[in-house]
Amino acid sequence: MKDTQETDVEVNTTDLMAGKQITLDEMAVELSAIELRLRQLARAAETPATPVELADIIKDLRSSASGIRDKAGQMHRLARIVEGDVPLARAFPTKGDPWGKAARGTDRESYGGPALVPTCWQLLHLAEKAGRSLWPGKEEAPDTTTYPEAMDGVGRGWESKEAQARRRRERDAAVRREVLLITCERCAAGEGEQCRTVNGRISENPHTSRQREAEATVDARLGYLGDNPVAVLEA
Repeated sequence: MKDTQETDVEVNTTDLMAGKQITLDEMAVELSAIELRLRQLARAAETPATPVELADIIKDLRSSASGIRDKAGQMHRLARIVEGDVPLARAFPTKGDPWGKAARGTDRESYGGPALVPTCWQLLHLAEKAGRSLWPGKEEAPDTTTYPEAMDGVGRGWESKEAQARRRRERDAAVRREVLLITCERCAAGEGEQCRTVNGRISENPHTSRQREAEATVDARLGYLGDNPVAVLEA
């Protein structure tokens, strides 16, 4: 029985990518395909085999398709950026903070700290900043770079916040299972049994020593050091 809500079908993403990891170009194409499919479904729903008025659902499908179309456009733009086709400002316009490898060792006071690994919105903003300088009569051109140049050597062993959160949930679920395999030295709860209070009442939380042993076993098996993974899988 799974401890997370992810299904086997959801976890299997191999058909989305040619390599081990999905590219932004692949994401852009997949999103475009999803948008088209939703619009086709909305059109087909105008004349269903059974007379049911689906107007509200049709509107929702088309609204979702429009949102996905916007995301596909952003992803296509990002794909061009990471390939180096789009110039980027070397620094953020507000305070001149660097990003990428130039941000190593810096102390960015706002916006969540140094942008060693920039977000999608930061990259789009940097591209917009560089693009504005190309307009006749506009502001002085900023010093520009490209994504491959600015990110050279950055990102090895990196994973997103969402991936970190998922791995943390998986780790915590494994600890909960491991706890029930260990005999508690405090209350003598055995395999499959929850810990009990001194009065014999069942507790949802195990005794500290049992929890600690389970965490140590799981962390050693998964390659964790405290709350952090020692190595990112397949990085």
